[in-house]
Amino acid sequence: MAESPQLTPPTDSEAGGAPPRRRRWIPYVILGVVIVAGGGWGLRKWIYSRGHETTDNAQVEGHVVPVLPKVGGYVSRVFVEDNQIVAEGDTLVTLDARDYEVKVQQAEAELEAARVAAARNGAATAEVAQAAARSAAARASIAAAQAAFDRAERDVKRIRSLAEHQVVSRQQLDQAVATYRSASADLEAARNQASAARAGVSGASAGVRTADARLAAAQAALDAARLQLSYTVITAQAAGRVSKKTVEVGQLVGPSQTLMSLVDEHNVWVVANLKETQLDGVRVGQPVKIDVDAYDGVDFTGHVESIQGATGARFALLPPDNATGNFTKVVQRVPVRIALDQRAPNAPVLRPGMSVEVAIDTRAKRGDTASNTHSLVDR
Repeated sequence: MAESPQLTPPTDSEAGGAPPRRRRWIPYVILGVVIVAGGGWGLRKWIYSRGHETTDNAQVEGHVVPVLPKVGGYVSRVFVEDNQIVAEGDTLVTLDARDYEVKVQQAEAELEAARVAAARNGAATAEVAQAAARSAAARASIAAAQAAFDRAERDVKRIRSLAEHQVVSRQQLDQAVATYRSASADLEAARNQASAARAGVSGASAGVRTADARLAAAQAALDAARLQLSYTVITAQAAGRVSKKTVEVGQLVGPSQTLMSLVDEHNVWVVANLKETQLDGVRVGQPVKIDVDAYDGVDFTGHVESIQGATGARFALLPPDNATGNFTKVVQRVPVRIALDQRAPNAPVLRPGMSVEVAIDTRAKRGDTASNTHSLVDR
């Protein structure tokens, strides 16, 4: 029996011809495109970094006004809720004012008593006038007594000289000496009366001043009581949004206790904490591009307004002291304040505390804000 021939599978060349070598270059083309695109992107980033300083250590800042009572008491009414927008001067909280009303009434009574006492100053004023008149009369008496004393002194000297030459009698000399002594006593008495009159004027004037001082003190006490009463109505010191409200009706509050905070959402700015190695090319007035994490795709613009005078670590509760212990060099950060340029009224709201990324254009070498025509947000 003859053997049948063995069948062999056809080769690639026999089945379909030569393999498609023309498709092997596609991966290399893709790799080349990726390398060129990556190189271009890297070059662009390098060129951009040469003229810009960027950081993501930045956030929106604004005015947060605490609402603090100036007097203590029980809360009688709360007029606002969390996240409510209030205007400057709006009433926020009122305290129980009965205790302070009683103090005002007491101060009014004391002021009335002081006015009654001051009304009696008419007699004291008249007494002052009389004492002044007696003082003037005493001064005139001093002048007359001084003139009589001077004349008696001259007469004694003249008569004593004549008596030595026996021109006048001894009796005349004795009479002149007696007149001189009488004039001296009258002069001393006039001086004493003048001193007593001056003392009377001072005493009467002191009484008038005391009554006036009591009246002024009573008026000041009334004004202080009324001021304390006015503090029982707590109003908004600035416009803003009510945040972190912790006060409720019936709560006992004390002075300087934070009841809530008012956040100003219009007057905001950005604080970027740049590394100290990034400050070489940063100048006041340079334009800034701002990306807010909360609003993807929305760009904000601003300009460098100021650079803080010290690093943030210098204002820490426990600032570093490199002169003690082991020294470890740490790159410090310096806060840079960035003012926002004026935006459209329908622009997204920037709230204090939002995280942002900033890019400062250091190619602009403006050194002052006087040439910058942009204004702050709603400022």
